[in-house]
Amino acid sequence: MAQSFSSRYPTGVILAALIVLSFLILFLVVPVGTVFYTAFVNADGSFTLGHFGSFFHQTLLKESFVNSLYVALASTFFASLIAIPLAYLTVRFRFRGALIIQTLGILPLIMPPFVGAVAMQLIFGRSGSLNLMLDDWFGITLPIMDGLNGIIFVESIHYFPFILLNLTVALRNIDGAMEEAAVNLGSKGWRLFRRIIFPLALPGYVAGASLVFVKVFDDLGTPLVLGITNMLAPQAYLRITQVGIDDPLGYVISVIMIAFSILALWLSASALKGREYSTIQKGGSSLQQRTLTKTQTWLAYIWIGLILMLVLSPHMGVLLLSLATVWSYAPLPDGYTLAHYASVFQESQGMISNTLLYCGLAAGIDVILGTAIAYIMLRTKIPGRQWLDWIASAALAVPGIVLAIGFMRTFRDVNVPFSNVGITSTWVLIMIAYSVRRLPYALRSCVAALQQISISLEEAAASVGANRVSTIRRVVIPLMGGGILAGFVTSFVTAAVELSATIMLVTRDSDAPMSYGIYLYMQSASGRGPGAALGVLAVVAVAIGTYVSHVIVERASARQRPVKGNQE
Repeated sequence: MAQSFSSRYPTGVILAALIVLSFLILFLVVPVGTVFYTAFVNADGSFTLGHFGSFFHQTLLKESFVNSLYVALASTFFASLIAIPLAYLTVRFRFRGALIIQTLGILPLIMPPFVGAVAMQLIFGRSGSLNLMLDDWFGITLPIMDGLNGIIFVESIHYFPFILLNLTVALRNIDGAMEEAAVNLGSKGWRLFRRIIFPLALPGYVAGASLVFVKVFDDLGTPLVLGITNMLAPQAYLRITQVGIDDPLGYVISVIMIAFSILALWLSASALKGREYSTIQKGGSSLQQRTLTKTQTWLAYIWIGLILMLVLSPHMGVLLLSLATVWSYAPLPDGYTLAHYASVFQESQGMISNTLLYCGLAAGIDVILGTAIAYIMLRTKIPGRQWLDWIASAALAVPGIVLAIGFMRTFRDVNVPFSNVGITSTWVLIMIAYSVRRLPYALRSCVAALQQISISLEEAAASVGANRVSTIRRVVIPLMGGGILAGFVTSFVTAAVELSATIMLVTRDSDAPMSYGIYLYMQSASGRGPGAALGVLAVVAVAIGTYVSHVIVERASARQRPVKGNQE
């Protein structure tokens, strides 16, 4: 029996699965479970729902709950107003500049919302560039950045690409024959879009909209940078940092945030369950692009111009702020200087090096775990192997602030081995939090890469005497190289701008990465210039990393095509 089990499930594979599972349990399941446990027990360990009752009896916390829900729903709505017309225009009609729109559509994702929030205040705020000009010309001002409006505005601009990208793909997959049949029956214009085209593209829209809702509902950085604290994520942060790690209401807020994240993803799946969206065509005709009339072309360009100004405003604002000598109560800075960049390189070298260290180690852990999980899932028959994927992917539904609170609670009495230093006072947990939060991204890249590799190549290696370890090392890993590198880059660049977990886990300025440095700088008027300069460096790093990951994926795909062709 033992021999039969070892032959079916090699010891090395079992050991790898146990190591991966141990990591996920120790740094994801246990911390999140600790948050849930603390929210439902009294000081003596007895079960209680009283903490939730206290939550709903406090006016501030009820207001924070309503505000977070309102901001998430409103941001999703306005992001939809931006994304749906852009996606439809790009796919449905033929005009110059469509490719530029598709390219610029992902630009907001390169800049974290908290980085551009202050710059957008300078442009759209009560005393910002736009309102100063409106007041001078027409005697009016617009409350674009006032209170919750500012958060909705920033988040809508930042996250609408999630809807744009998913909806664009969905629209392109619609069978053109469905449209032709509807047109032949007299459906056209708005009726055609509302009754035929958009319903068929609904899965793409719902996928993007649910991501927008979850991201906005869980965001901590943007409200804090804009000085808004009456929302759930800022309240969770303030309860733990000001009241204390034992305050149960901080854990109640964390549980509510996780519950709504899961609920949003579940509702998005349930809303489409039982409905048919597939079409017969595969490789046939999609929606035919039509030529706009002259009037429609001008209207489309006006709309696109407005969107482009909005999309690029955070980037231009941060760049101007990083170069400004003084920018206050004026449409543009009074003067320009490179002193802020010089200051950043002199004072923040430690933050830059810390970011490289933490994100590099986290991305390395992610691709190792991602490769292991992908291989166990796709190349073995170990019972329960799918759970590794499910547990790792569950990190998407765990807000960074919640994971950090779980870390602080779980490891508060744990010391670094062979020392009396508490692990919560070191940078180790920051790095591990990055790896847990970004593991789903690396995992998807590794799974996609392994799915492209025919198992016959491994069988061929085994037939000439290579054992499993040699096959993995000399055949599988090299062929997965493109996907592994893409996963590494994706994990690295997204971790570089992580603030929610960082702000909770940094205990010393000497351990702070760039994201925390940007937040600290932005707390004072004198620090906004250096903070913007550091933000520009972070955006450039993310942009370069994103470009490199795309190049790696394209080259890997190109290398895979001849292999498939030879096999056929």
